[in-house]
Amino acid sequence: MAPDKFSFTLDLPEWAIEEHKRLPDALPNLEDRMAAVIEFSRKNFQNETGGPFAAGVFERETGKVVVIAVNRVMPQNCSSAHAEIMVLSLAQHILGTFDLGGQGMPEYQMLSTWRPCAMCYGAVPWSGIRELVVAGDGPELEEITGFDEGPCHPDWITELNKRGIDVINNVLRDKAIELFKEYAASNPIVYNGRMGERE
Repeated sequence: MAPDKFSFTLDLPEWAIEEHKRLPDALPNLEDRMAAVIEFSRKNFQNETGGPFAAGVFERETGKVVVIAVNRVMPQNCSSAHAEIMVLSLAQHILGTFDLGGQGMPEYQMLSTWRPCAMCYGAVPWSGIRELVVAGDGPELEEITGFDEGPCHPDWITELNKRGIDVINNVLRDKAIELFKEYAASNPIVYNGRMGERE
């Protein structure tokens, strides 16, 4: 059997790699970090390289950029290639550790364009990050875009807090909602499992 049946690669699109070269080494202001993540989200669907989602890992105190990643589900034929999974995996690869909260390391935070879906929420405690920052957590994302984010714990913030992960909500919320409306207006394919069919 061909060896490539037993391995696969997920990567960022070329435009995102080039965009990283233009980023400053650090974004000390939390709103500036979220603005960069939202802009990656916008460029992702405008360039037709994935859905309208991005996430970034930063040093919590300094704002040093580790990596910003985008959703790659459709281009890479991988339903788990959500922005949060991409960014956590890339950050762990870049930093050479499976635990982003390891002893002697700076505290890392992840920023996301909205509350993570059920899958990505599950990845947060395993990652080791110390803080999750989201643009919002209400029904707007699903209502505007048609994506099915899956079941999330009703007290999701408390569950993360119990595991030593701080949560900051509603950072540039209006900008994120504006992004989702722009995406919806582009008449995209909404790629829920089984294309949204329930039976």
